[in-house]
Amino acid sequence: MKQGRFLPVGVLILSVFLVWDGRARAVTLEQLIEGARKEGKLEFYAPSSLTPPGALALADAFNKTYGFRIAINYNPSGDIARDVSKIVAAATAGAAPEWDVMVATDAHHATLAGRKLHQAIDYKTLGIDPRIIHYGNGTISIANEFILPAYNHKVLPAKDVPKSWEDLLDPRWKGGKLGMPPATHHLARLAAGAWGEEKTTRYVRSLSQQGLSLGTFGQLYSRLQLGEILAAVTMIDGFIYRAKATGAPIVHAEGIEPLISAAMHAGVLKGARHPNAGHLMAFFLTTLKAQEIWEKHRGDSSAFTPGTAAYKRAEGKHVLYMSDKDAEFIDRLAREYARILGFK
Repeated sequence: MKQGRFLPVGVLILSVFLVWDGRARAVTLEQLIEGARKEGKLEFYAPSSLTPPGALALADAFNKTYGFRIAINYNPSGDIARDVSKIVAAATAGAAPEWDVMVATDAHHATLAGRKLHQAIDYKTLGIDPRIIHYGNGTISIANEFILPAYNHKVLPAKDVPKSWEDLLDPRWKGGKLGMPPATHHLARLAAGAWGEEKTTRYVRSLSQQGLSLGTFGQLYSRLQLGEILAAVTMIDGFIYRAKATGAPIVHAEGIEPLISAAMHAGVLKGARHPNAGHLMAFFLTTLKAQEIWEKHRGDSSAFTPGTAAYKRAEGKHVLYMSDKDAEFIDRLAREYARILGFK
């Protein structure tokens, strides 16, 4: 296999090798490679936690694998919900999206899928595991984030570490000792999987009575280090990976089940200027070489790729993965839980 690169273009390329009419067409890897070669560019939206060195490593590996030098413009995420809204607004105005391929959570891609804003091809014809193909061939799951409560092991005594989700409702956490991020879709996954809507909504209402400290993941991570809060209700494992790499004392409350997993999906956006390069990158991100780079720089990997850290962590555990049929349900509850918890 060979790899490629990305660049932006100001006009739609008409002479592509594929016809994009919204249907999931069967294509070959050779067609994508040749189409990407002609496009010569790619706008790549991915989490800021990938970092520029990580994006550069991916770009170099991509180019080497496919034998060309596509110019890649890495667009690190800021506020993903805001950026999804920008895509929706651009589509409404009839404008092309800023990015060709977008790596974001399954929940964020659900919003785009509901508005038919993905460029679909039949990924199965490329040999991709059907279990990681989502939203009518609009996206591919490339990595799994694991979500659990987190704490500072130098501040919180071992006897006080939560052993279950319900432990966070104990009165000892009242008064701003618990941090809550705006990713309320994490808790909504409990309703779709293990607990059902009634139990989960009751749980969220009880959490709201704890006097939560609201903030972004980054803010809560910093506050945990400073001892300003004792635990975070949910924390993605990218920050746990960062803590391990830098020696910060922030860890997950391991052993709690169900273990929530949010998947990172790669999807080519409807109207993308460089769709062939975008689909080729989405495909490349599923390969073991790309998985190694992604895991090295971001800390997460695919739970469906044998040999990855995510595959080993999920093995034998009760893990909640979001199915496509649950996307609308989770989106509705996430918005409701945001209101209950004070984010709106």
